[in-house]
Amino acid sequence: MKKISPILLEIFKNRFSSIAEEMGIILQKSSYSVNIKERKDFSCGIFDKKGRLIAQAEHIPVHLGSMPMSVQKAIKEIKFEEGDIVILNDPYKGGTHLPDITLISPVFIKNSLEYFVANRAHHSDIGGITAGSMPISTSIFQEGIIIPPVKLVEKGKLNNTIFKLLLNNTRTPYEREGDFKAQIASNNIGIERVKELIKEYDLKTSKTYQNALIKYTQTIIESIIKKIPNGTYHFEDYMEDDGHLSENIKISLSLKIEESQAILDFSKSSPQVKGSINAVHSITLSSVIYVFRALAQKDIPTNDGCFRPIKVITKKNTITDAQFPSAVAGGNVETSQRIVDVVLGALFKAIPEHIPAASQGTMNNLSIGGINPENNQPFSYYETIGGGLGASLKGDGESAIQSHMTNTLNTPIEAVEFEYPFLITQYSIRKNSGGNGLHKGGDGIIKEIQFLTDVEVTILSERRRIAPYGLAGGEPAKVGRNYKIFKNNRKKTLPSKIHLTLKKGEKIRIETPGGGGYGKPTQ
Repeated sequence: MKKISPILLEIFKNRFSSIAEEMGIILQKSSYSVNIKERKDFSCGIFDKKGRLIAQAEHIPVHLGSMPMSVQKAIKEIKFEEGDIVILNDPYKGGTHLPDITLISPVFIKNSLEYFVANRAHHSDIGGITAGSMPISTSIFQEGIIIPPVKLVEKGKLNNTIFKLLLNNTRTPYEREGDFKAQIASNNIGIERVKELIKEYDLKTSKTYQNALIKYTQTIIESIIKKIPNGTYHFEDYMEDDGHLSENIKISLSLKIEESQAILDFSKSSPQVKGSINAVHSITLSSVIYVFRALAQKDIPTNDGCFRPIKVITKKNTITDAQFPSAVAGGNVETSQRIVDVVLGALFKAIPEHIPAASQGTMNNLSIGGINPENNQPFSYYETIGGGLGASLKGDGESAIQSHMTNTLNTPIEAVEFEYPFLITQYSIRKNSGGNGLHKGGDGIIKEIQFLTDVEVTILSERRRIAPYGLAGGEPAKVGRNYKIFKNNRKKTLPSKIHLTLKKGEKIRIETPGGGGYGKPTQ
């Protein structure tokens, strides 16, 4: 085997990751929607010809395990030719939920398919029964248009028939067209940069070092697992409800550590439910990989090596491995967060000094739609709202920040009020919402929005009844609260998951949970 140069290994590590990062910059700067250009709700990656992840930019953790599945499914179903771009969003074919739309492009080197580049972006509307395509649904058919792997671009030419079909199934076709074209531009720059890399170093050298990087990451993850005492560790936590009838929906984990391998068994989790919090297998996998990668004490490449020492077992037709045609819009954003809480809870029993208390445990999804009175055109707005981080042995948790499976940015008030008929009347830290302890959990956020036109609103949230847990004697955080505020300032408490209409002048108020405390307060 060719001797690996540590200098070249570092060069290829940074070259591959910089390509994915540049793809993200192109996507962000070219997009139309606030959700992509401001919140950066997208991910970009490079894959080998078998669909194995070589590099992913530091974007959205919930896409970590699912994007390779999408690429691999597309490889099985589509015969790729140079200039093609395949589009898909089907959660049962490697997707997460329908608003997350993936574009996949092949990279041919001397007429041989050697790589793929792909990006996934969250579109603020892709049809369905409610604006924002994040409904309190009971079937995936209610959540929007389902896109199997199909060629959006064929041999460099846009398939206008499919493109028109997609745009005709969204409330905001102008914005969607701009975001799709930004995704295409992102992949095109990725192809160009990969070809430049191969031209500079040759294909054989590139493959040698991509495999070495994967092995390097695998070795680091194995070394992390080796430091965890052998044994089996159990933990369970609950989703509060599914927006319909089901409550206290259990996510159960048996974590087995065997030398350098971790086996995570979720098969005793609750059956899949009527509502939209079901998680497909790829989401469960992404959540697990995120936690183990976060245990690394140094920056490591994000690639297929993350997956190899970890085995995830799920049972079909459960909340962690939902089957078609279950509703899944909230599984990606809410259930993923609880899976992280469960994995961290199990690991605390093995390595308590390295594990933080529960963070807010929700993304506080807020979708809003209506007709903009300025131009008489439909609009669709989507955002997630940060909260408190869990405290740890090292110190207090941070306040008012996105945590775990979302890595998106704050949506600036100026951008929101410029684009939409909204007035942000309060946006502040929710004081004393973090759990007390030797180290205090971070505080959540208060966000209050007044509407300047009639709107429909969908809230998908959690931790409104079951608080984020503290650890080592630390206290749990305060639960979140959702309110409707009438024109006379009367306040009505809303459930964690609801779809409702509001009149011009009325407000929505979201108070997000804090993070759990760590250690006894008197310690």
